[in-house]
Amino acid sequence: MMVKDMPAPSIQSDDDMIVRITASGICGSDFHLYKDGIEPKEDYIVGHEPMGVVEETGKNVKTLKNGDRVVIPFNIGCGECFFCKNQMESQCDDSNPHGDAGGLFGFTETFGGYPGGQAEYLRVPYADFTSFKVPEVSELDDEQVLFLSDVIPTAYWSVEKSGVKEGDTVIVLGSGPIGLMCQKFANLKGASRVIAVDQVDHRLDHARRTNKVETFNFINTDQIGSVLYEETKGGADVIIDCVGMDGTVSPGEEFGSDYDNQFGTISPIITASQAIRKFGTVQLTGVYGTEANGFPLGNFFSPNISLSMGQAPVIHLMPKLYDMIENNDFDPTDIITHTMNLTDAAKGYDIFDKKTDGNIKVILKP
Repeated sequence: MMVKDMPAPSIQSDDDMIVRITASGICGSDFHLYKDGIEPKEDYIVGHEPMGVVEETGKNVKTLKNGDRVVIPFNIGCGECFFCKNQMESQCDDSNPHGDAGGLFGFTETFGGYPGGQAEYLRVPYADFTSFKVPEVSELDDEQVLFLSDVIPTAYWSVEKSGVKEGDTVIVLGSGPIGLMCQKFANLKGASRVIAVDQVDHRLDHARRTNKVETFNFINTDQIGSVLYEETKGGADVIIDCVGMDGTVSPGEEFGSDYDNQFGTISPIITASQAIRKFGTVQLTGVYGTEANGFPLGNFFSPNISLSMGQAPVIHLMPKLYDMIENNDFDPTDIITHTMNLTDAAKGYDIFDKKTDGNIKVILKP
């Protein structure tokens, strides 16, 4: 990871716009590139949580003008295909010529090859659809709306898709930004118990303090899945995995041989399979990008467990969630621990990766 001068982006299509970035977040998913799990091309610009001000628009852009303040979702959607018209824009048919999934900012050729938003300027295709215009009368600052790009709608969609209802017991695996936000939304849905699981003490401290949840540090516990099953007296109604393949490798887990292409771990899935109640739901929100060895299919099939997963379609959720922020339904800013200049991005990545200095979320500002 390094910061360097790159050519400024330019309009390539009549529905493009150029945005001058005012803030951009570092996301755990960025580390799939940072650690070479998904290898980008040389000088590839990362980042999929940006916002800024419109600097230039193509002649077919109808709803935006220079000077508008916009949040850019990590999904890239055309707005016209079946999936975009049916609130499934993360699977846009037209935004990614290189694969089946929809296009994403800052996530290599696999997801369309679009440069990301950890930069001074960003080209946004399908500008009218792939953006949220902050109302001109808004009194919300960048920190309050930035996470509409990913963290907030991804967490909200995860809770909604998992079917959390009033009175449920919910376990959230991972207390990074997405996990912390899932805890908030589970509470808002009326869950009777929300249990946060992580291995980083300051994240769990933050979860208790800001979200009033129960916590477990799995590093201090053998067989965390079984412990959670007993603690919930037969398993949780819903488990939301906000970790994905970046989790801690479980003892005896094997991968990376000449006979498979698994990258990372499935230890959170194993934990979920052990801690979910019969007829419960497991929502996989943390990213899994390859095949998985030892997937516990039988543990899910026999007890009638529902599995839900995938990239969140966030564009259609941004207006509703903006209104919730404006109405003070929740505070999106309490996950921010570091605000740094873009030139210090390498340092930001280092403290995020090593989880030092009490880090939970880093914002970069050009």
